[in-house]
Amino acid sequence: MPAAPLARNAVRAARSRSERTADSRLLILDAAVACLVEEGYAGASTLAVQARAGVSRGRLLHHFPSRAELLVAAAEHLSSTQLAEVRRRAAALMEDEPAGRDRVDRAIDLMWATFQEPPFWAAIELWTAARTDPELRTALRGEERRLREAIAAVARGIWGPAISAAPAYDDLCELLFTSMRGVALVYAFEDRPAPTDPHLALWKRLAARLLDLDSQG
Repeated sequence: MPAAPLARNAVRAARSRSERTADSRLLILDAAVACLVEEGYAGASTLAVQARAGVSRGRLLHHFPSRAELLVAAAEHLSSTQLAEVRRRAAALMEDEPAGRDRVDRAIDLMWATFQEPPFWAAIELWTAARTDPELRTALRGEERRLREAIAAVARGIWGPAISAAPAYDDLCELLFTSMRGVALVYAFEDRPAPTDPHLALWKRLAARLLDLDSQG
């Protein structure tokens, strides 16, 4: 066979192997996300993930040598997907280019909604387990820093350049983030509608005050 067809066949074979590898990795990550969200950390064992993904033990270990690496990668996969969805929702929400207090109120509504969704609960499972699992804690620490930076970038797009340039913006975002995280934990055991949580009005008033929106009319 001529050299050119041989080269093309080799390229196709290499691409096929690469595609199969990428596909199996995605299958494993999707399975790990499902286990983590539906069954919690205790139910997201490597055996459970392997069974759900329908891959061999060797294939799973090839991609993720440890359970900690697997679950942190799953949380990263889920969060990246969710951040892309939040960007899409924010673009639709701010399509009419609201300004001032209206934009702040919408941004806070969207920010609060993310604390009711799977990435937040997956993170809670991992944070809790990391308290007594040094390997998981080490794997999680670097990912948390990367994720916070990604969240901050998405948040600036939601708030808009005028608000994100305000002197109190960084302090406000940190305060909202930590407060919402604490309030959201209550929803793990209390069945109530998150969109009517009384803290929403408080957060909006606080944001308007810190950003000095009321004096701006």
